[in-house]
Formats: sequence, C-alpha cells, structure tokens
Amino acid sequence: MKTPTTITALTVAPLDIPLLSPFGIAGGAQEVARNLLVTIELADGTCGYGEAAPLPPFNGETQASSMAALEAVRSALEGADVREWRPIAALLRAQIPAAGSARCALETAILDALTKRVQLPLYVFFGGAGQRLETDMTITTGSVAEAQQAAQAIRARGIQTLKVKLGSGTLELDLQRIVAIHAVAPTAPLILDGNGGMCATTTLELLEQLAAREITPVLLEQPVPGDDWAGMQRLAQHGTVPVAADESASSSTNVLRLAREGAAHVINIKLMKAGVVEALDIAAIARAAGLRLMIGGMVEALLAMTMSAHVAAGLGGFEFVDLDTPMFLAENPFAGGFQQNGPHLDLSHITGGHGVIPL
Repeated sequence: MKTPTTITALTVAPLDIPLLSPFGIAGGAQEVARNLLVTIELADGTCGYGEAAPLPPFNGETQASSMAALEAVRSALEGADVREWRPIAALLRAQIPAAGSARCALETAILDALTKRVQLPLYVFFGGAGQRLETDMTITTGSVAEAQQAAQAIRARGIQTLKVKLGSGTLELDLQRIVAIHAVAPTAPLILDGNGGMCATTTLELLEQLAAREITPVLLEQPVPGDDWAGMQRLAQHGTVPVAADESASSSTNVLRLAREGAAHVINIKLMKAGVVEALDIAAIARAAGLRLMIGGMVEALLAMTMSAHVAAGLGGFEFVDLDTPMFLAENPFAGGFQQNGPHLDLSHITGGHGVIPL
C-alpha cells in the first residue's frame, strides 16, 4: 500500500567534477571525480539526495559499475517505504554487495528524505552528540617540493593536522617528504597514510628513521595492503605509532576480525565502503571493542562529505576527522551543507535531512 513515505521515483545522473590538481594515493591519481547524483522522490513530493563517489584506485569501483548497480536495484526500491531504512539497506547489501558507493548514495538519499520531511537534522537522527567537527587536510603523493608547498598552503588556511599520503615511491622519498613537511610545520600533528602501498618491514624502518629525527606521527593509517592481516597485526603490536585500518576495515566482519587479532587501534569509517548503515554497525563494533574512531571519505563533493559529518558529529567520539576533499574540487555543484571556517565544520544551521541540494 502506498504511503506518503513510499519511494515513487529513482533518478541517477553522472556527477563529473574536475579537481584543482590530481589527487594522488599509493594506488594511482585522480584528476576528475567521476561520481553520481542519486535522487529519490516520495509519494508526498519530498526528494532525498545522495552521492556515490567510487574511487577505482581504492577498491576498483567505477562510475559505470556504480551506475549498473543502481539500475540493478531500481525495481526493488521503487515502491519501498523509507521508514523501513534498515530492511532496505539489508536488501541492498544482499543484491549489490560489492557496490559500496552505490549503496551509500541510496541510503543517504533515503535518510535525507525520511528526516527532511519531519524537519529533523541527520546529526540529531544519528544521536545528537555534537554539531561541529575539526578536519585535517591531505598532502597527496608527489615530490618533496610539492609536499612542502602543500603543507604551507594548508597551514595558511588555519588547518592544524596534516595527512600525508605515502607509498607511491621509495622509502627515501617518503622520508624526505615528511622531513620537508615537518620543517615548515614543526608543530603540526601528522597522520601518515600508506593506502596499502607499503610492507610492514619498510614501514617500521620509516618509523625508526623518523624517530631518529624526533618526528612522531599521531597516526599511521593502512600502510600495508588491506588483506595483509599479519602485517597490520605486526605494526599494531610492535610499532611505535597507533595504527588505523582503512582498506582492511571494509566491513563490520573485517572490523570484528581486526579487533580480535589486535591488528589496529583506530578504525577509519568511510560511508562509501559499504553504505551508511554498515558504517553505523562498524562504529558500534569498534566502540564495543575499545577501538578509536576516524571518519574519512573517497574523493567526495560536499553532499557526501556533509553526510559523513552528520554521522561523525551525531554519533560523537571521532578523534580523527578527514573530511577535506571538497577543498580539492574546482567546482561545487551543491548548495547548503556544512559551513566551513578553516578546519571547523559546522552543522548547527541545518534544519532537516543533510541540508544539501543540487544546483
């Protein structure tokens, strides 16, 4: 039976956004964010919006594969009731298990519509723990000079914490880049992110070299491949810096394994990995296991980043916040969203849903 909260239409459109400069990680670089905009319409006319941000170097998802996944579940979604958002998420997980960004976009749109129609901000829906966050900013892969220039530019924005991408070259290059960054930002907390492009032995050597120079990162994020459980465990148990799992933490099942094996101290939650609902489950497991929380993303525009901010602020307890990719985009195809002042992201003005609409 059709109710006011029944989904009557699903629209999917490409969302291609050029970057100011290539966004490089260990697995490759991206010059254009080839994302998708998902719109659902309810029987009462309410529209909800979601963004899919597949990142091929991260997990192989593409704009085309995400589009195909969304079309595959169209018939199951049209006629569904957004009040049953968890059963819908379970259905999506069963039907398109490998399409995390597509599931994220749909679940974002569903929750946006559900809460917008009753004028409830999503950060309140998720728990209301807070309204504001403080983000870091990323220094992508590149030369020593580029790293140093990026560090200076980021600090000029008033952003304190620097996240440094590693693993695209040699150990010596990574070391030189970190030393150069530290030279121009000696008080900046440093997060080192290998994106799975290193091995445990090389990572430990890098940490030793940094320690000899009195440089101590605050976090070491996914230095080894996502399926290198032994490497993660070795670094977590024998390294000198807290270890965050990113590629290894792709599902609630994997996070449970990380906790059991003592293979991480921090879990980087990204809604694009497996959807919003799975992210909520991952956060619950991590907290129960005593693991610390980080929120991050792929190469996402304002819509997806704002959704992640709602999750992190609403749940609370996220020590590390990496919601910076809108600053790398040459265009903003949206209105609304969080208000940003330097590193500070503010959701307090949003009155319903995630507060983002396409232009």
